[in-house]
Amino acid sequence: MKDQLNVALIGTKFMGRAHSNAWLNVGKFFFTPPLPMMHTVAGRNPNDLEEFAERWGWEHHTTDWLAAVEDPRIDLVDIATPNHIHAEQAIAALEAGKHVVCEKPLAGTLSDAEAMTHAAEKADGQTFVWYNYRRVPAVALAHRIVQSGALGRLYHVRAAYLQSWGGPETPLVWRFQADIAGSGAHGDLQAHIIDAVRFVTGEEIVSVEGAIEHTFIEQRALIGGTAGAEIAGTGAGTDAGMGQSTVDDAVLFLGRMAGGALASFEATRLATGYHNANRFEIHGEDGAIRFDFERMNELGYYDARGEGATAGWTVIDVTRGGDGHPYAEAWWPDSHGLGYEHSFVNQAADIVSMIGGRSPVVPMPDFKDALRTQRVLEAAIVSARERMPVSIDHDDSGGSS
Repeated sequence: MKDQLNVALIGTKFMGRAHSNAWLNVGKFFFTPPLPMMHTVAGRNPNDLEEFAERWGWEHHTTDWLAAVEDPRIDLVDIATPNHIHAEQAIAALEAGKHVVCEKPLAGTLSDAEAMTHAAEKADGQTFVWYNYRRVPAVALAHRIVQSGALGRLYHVRAAYLQSWGGPETPLVWRFQADIAGSGAHGDLQAHIIDAVRFVTGEEIVSVEGAIEHTFIEQRALIGGTAGAEIAGTGAGTDAGMGQSTVDDAVLFLGRMAGGALASFEATRLATGYHNANRFEIHGEDGAIRFDFERMNELGYYDARGEGATAGWTVIDVTRGGDGHPYAEAWWPDSHGLGYEHSFVNQAADIVSMIGGRSPVVPMPDFKDALRTQRVLEAAIVSARERMPVSIDHDDSGGSS
């Protein structure tokens, strides 16, 4: 086994920064043979690219992503680009014999996600998907609690991802263009909570019983005539006029879990007062858990088997490393707190561990796993548009029907 792992990153905006921070710090906090080396970053704008590479510690930079992918020195390709080009870049990297880690959702469309998964099945390299919230210690602990059987039979799941940055003042960034993003809040936010529910419960969502898809703000200001900034709030509209938003602002749906539990999902960019409320509750016969990312270092746990007079919710501080909380021992003394960026570092550590032949701290989504989330995303949109229930076939050869 090589003693170092040369990484090529494609993309330099919001996720490019998050991934760069992960590769920069993972070897400082985790035992990670092979050691990740920040070899090459690829981006479109040569002036911004040079500054990005210098700031974040990338040894080389290029505007030709394909050259980076095909470079024989590269071992792992990290894709942090808009959804519509995930498939082209991932398939090229797999065909070049690389390991590939891709941002979520896996792709902008179900057909692209299926093509990526098919390519991965034929390739030598391992695949990974940046569902980074699995690596938040509270979510990883929730997974362990449910898998231990502590909640018993599951009855209800409630999941929501609430943000408020998508108001009428937000210009037509790429996330509001369906040909680039694939969907709006649905693929961007709903993908996270679908994956979290699948991960924590260990069960698949087998049907969507009903859904609502809605676009509140249909016209948005253009930025220099096109979609510009990476994320809302980074640029204002110009006199270039207005453009059509072609994605959802909010999607809600009801589903059934494989074990019989009923589930509700809500994702929106117009939940005034919430900035990043990624949350779920799971209720079972013997107990319940609840999580809200806005209090990311806490997990709520209810033991229904406790004494009636003293029964109540327990708030678990998941930063206590000595208590066996996932990832906590790699970081700071008890109760010093972790942040959003640590989830990416935790995932980078698990990626390198798997490439090095070791097991991850918690299960890692590969392309095949992420395809299952993509099928649920697709089923919800079909249900909303056709106004009907949609069953989901999670067999390798299946899709939504």
